[in-house]
Amino acid sequence: MLTSRIRQLMVAVLSVIFGISMYVAMNGFMGGVNDSQTEITFTSMAHIKIYNETPDEVAPITTVPKNEQAYSYVSNTKNINYTEGIKNVDGLKNILQDIDNITGYTAQINENVFIQNGVLQQSATLSGVETETENQLFKTADYMVEGNFFDIDKRSDGIILGIGLAEKMGVNMGNSITLSTSQGVKKNFKIVGIIETGAMSADKSKAIVSIRTARQFLSKNRSYATEVQVNVEDYNQARQVAKMIAPHTKYKVQAWQEGNAQLDSSSFLRDILAISVSLTILIVAGFGIYNIMNMTVNEKIKEIAILKAMGFDGQDIKTIFVSQALFIGLIGGFLGLIIGNIIIRIIDHVPFNIGPMDSLPVSYRPQDYILAFGFGILFTFIAGYLPARKASKLDPVEILRG
Repeated sequence: MLTSRIRQLMVAVLSVIFGISMYVAMNGFMGGVNDSQTEITFTSMAHIKIYNETPDEVAPITTVPKNEQAYSYVSNTKNINYTEGIKNVDGLKNILQDIDNITGYTAQINENVFIQNGVLQQSATLSGVETETENQLFKTADYMVEGNFFDIDKRSDGIILGIGLAEKMGVNMGNSITLSTSQGVKKNFKIVGIIETGAMSADKSKAIVSIRTARQFLSKNRSYATEVQVNVEDYNQARQVAKMIAPHTKYKVQAWQEGNAQLDSSSFLRDILAISVSLTILIVAGFGIYNIMNMTVNEKIKEIAILKAMGFDGQDIKTIFVSQALFIGLIGGFLGLIIGNIIIRIIDHVPFNIGPMDSLPVSYRPQDYILAFGFGILFTFIAGYLPARKASKLDPVEILRG
């Protein structure tokens, strides 16, 4: 019946093609955005961080005597610095070796410093890193725009600056700068690399040296670190792995979700937005098919009556209309998947230079194609079933008399 109206058939098929292709394209793009956001975030942040947590409150020097007749007298009181950092990082690494689901770990020394270039002075975060394990966790070498990441191991005065920090200081490769701590310790460094991770806050504030150089600069022992960064097989399982680590160490074990809940929430909201818009497009396409099928029932009402008079029952009539709707869904679905994939590939080649990316981020997830095709078939089935149900209930005697 519908095949006799080629124009209506084409409109119905095109509506399904448009709906499914937009579903694939939007979810592929949003998936790529989420993946790239996660990748950029984890270029400088691990899934789990282990560190020595400073207490919020300082314990009083003396306690009140229980005996009211007793007195406490403290002479020459002095404030003693709280023990910071991890003193025996090698022992902690041995513990991490025996825990499942951990894919890697690296020690870091992070310290707030001042960088001086002539009269220019800028606060920054100095990171002393173990280059081999640091690169395994964060692929740091891939984000170098100038120089070689491993050069900081070759010279004790070598330093790598974030691209934003280098621009603010007005320095380039080979220039010398002076680092100073809050305790007044100073040392001259030579810039051996520039890095751009895509995380703006890190690129504007980070300076990297080898962990050996950082220990010498800060006068720390050979097994000192301020924190240990840990990666796991699935970053969504970081909380569970952190609970496994916690009983084995006295230090604070923090999963990334504890301090970055906004990252998880924003990814979830983008997924919800993409799916909502895509499903709305498919529903609109379903209404278009419904209207076409409904018009077909009204136009072919006499033919339906003749079929029923010839012995076709209501189920047969339903089968005819539903099969036509599913035919539209199948043709439109396959073509929609192909066109959606073409759109994704076009987006994938649109120039977009931020950090390591040179084109817009996309994701080729099989579940997007499966869900798009499944929703397309579902909506076309519903759009065909409702008019078919109406047609199956028509009384042929009343129609032929009319």
